[in-house]
Amino acid sequence: MNRPITRRRFLKTAGAGLLAPYSLIPLDASAALRRTGDPFRIRRFLKPEWVFPESVASGDPTPSGVILWTRINPRIWKSDEPLAFEIALDPRFQRMVSRGLIDPAGIRPEADYTVHLDLNGQLPADSFCYYRFIYRNAASRTGRCRTLPPDGAPIDKLHLGVITCQDYTNGYYGAFVHLALERELDFVLHLGDLIYETTGGTGFQSGPFPDRSILLPSLRTSAMGLDDFRALYRTYRSDRYFQLAMEFHTWIVIWDDHETANDCYWDYTRDTLGAPDHPYTLSARYGNDPGRLRRLKLDAQRAWAEYVPTRITFNESADHPHDAMTEYRSVDFGDLVHLVLTDERTYRAAHPCGEDEFGRDGRIINPGCPERFSPGQTMLGEPQRDWFINSITGSGAVWNAWGNEVFLGPLTIGEPGMERLILNLDAWDGYAGEREFILESLRDAGVRNLVVLTGDLHTFMSSYVKLDYADLSNTRPANILGVEFMTPAVTSSNFAELAGYTPPPPASNPFASMHPRYFLEGAIRANNPHVQFFNSQDWGYSTVTFRRDRVEYRAYAVDKTVNSFRAAKRLIRHHRVMRDTMHIETL
Repeated sequence: MNRPITRRRFLKTAGAGLLAPYSLIPLDASAALRRTGDPFRIRRFLKPEWVFPESVASGDPTPSGVILWTRINPRIWKSDEPLAFEIALDPRFQRMVSRGLIDPAGIRPEADYTVHLDLNGQLPADSFCYYRFIYRNAASRTGRCRTLPPDGAPIDKLHLGVITCQDYTNGYYGAFVHLALERELDFVLHLGDLIYETTGGTGFQSGPFPDRSILLPSLRTSAMGLDDFRALYRTYRSDRYFQLAMEFHTWIVIWDDHETANDCYWDYTRDTLGAPDHPYTLSARYGNDPGRLRRLKLDAQRAWAEYVPTRITFNESADHPHDAMTEYRSVDFGDLVHLVLTDERTYRAAHPCGEDEFGRDGRIINPGCPERFSPGQTMLGEPQRDWFINSITGSGAVWNAWGNEVFLGPLTIGEPGMERLILNLDAWDGYAGEREFILESLRDAGVRNLVVLTGDLHTFMSSYVKLDYADLSNTRPANILGVEFMTPAVTSSNFAELAGYTPPPPASNPFASMHPRYFLEGAIRANNPHVQFFNSQDWGYSTVTFRRDRVEYRAYAVDKTVNSFRAAKRLIRHHRVMRDTMHIETL
């Protein structure tokens, strides 16, 4: 399974599928290089952050490689200076696997000095490797990366960290420290909102963290173009705790709305970005200009492709976002898990019941409308939807997992005898007809053991994926297609914070059940029997562990108010779901 890698194998496959041009240096050439100005020479007094201010990262694994990422400080950059890299089987680089030089042309000011190094075809399968970059005699911090098992190989366990929604201005990243310390994790799955396009929006940035403020180049509080998006990524990636988690683990990343604009979609009528809350839409100064909005989407895509360790490339000559890049993709972890990642922002139609934020013609707390079931009311767009269904139905894996940005199941609130209100039409409730079509297609194809991994709502949640949610029972196997596990926000405002959170009284207090925390959870579960666990007063992350006979979900709360390696962490829920039965058990 762990086929050893040799210099001959490296040299044979060098140059295949690379994002940055590089050449491999034979390991026995070290002495000669030292005599002629060694680019691998390291001067220990040069601090990594001077040259590599955003550190290093790895992502998008394959059975024979990963993408390695870094960024060169523009003040250090020289147009004729190559970037060296080294890969080893140990963190002290005693058991060297490979070393190479990235051509200076691979470090472009046009890409904001970011570097993506594609090592597909170069590394041993199912293995951890250590890597570092060297530039002008300064070494980066050491990163650890992981490759996938060989295609179809039988494996017994996959341990994922799952994370989302990390508003930099709204708290500290203690969750990333704990994620980094989860050394047994195989990979980290990020479900979107890696940045927030707003820096002072009252609907998102509500926390008292003045040292986390961000000043955009445009001097606006929303990203207005490429310079602003790049500045946001540089700020987020400068956080040392975030860097630790990216150094220690290989990441698989998708986006949600805040990488572009809140609740964004594609306006098919005008063939441009729909951004109901962005200044380009709201302000008479900008005139709701389709060309400007299309450019905003292109700039958001470009910055994401530059700053995320992914092998997805941005076509700089494209003038339409649908031609610039394709984000949806799948990842196979041996024969155990087939993971499908969908893009739920680039192709989705407008919200069905109106674009106001609240009320009958809005996106939040709305009674709904017939348009939710319209054939044209799509979340994925027809090409992606067909690809998604074919990918899952064609899988032979033990488990099918779906990296899904917004809540799949219905979520309603209301008093008995009164009109039921839909909590969030920006989620799949706004695209109910397509949801029904997808789930019925999976059922008809005999798909079982579906695990949906979801972010967006800043909430811990466990629920059943059902074909008929009107059937309130959770015990009829023919109606249960799978389970959905939601990971919470790292820092972004959850329901409790938005409502003015205060710590709950002790359970012995006779009024404890009246606290908003318990009232909200009770109201959600009473109106939505498929929901088995709901917590929207804590922040943190979750882990999902797949084994051949079961999958386990662990929800970890981490204090976001403490800027410390010692931010408190606690396990608040542990669920187990056995294969085929798909019954959620609390352990």
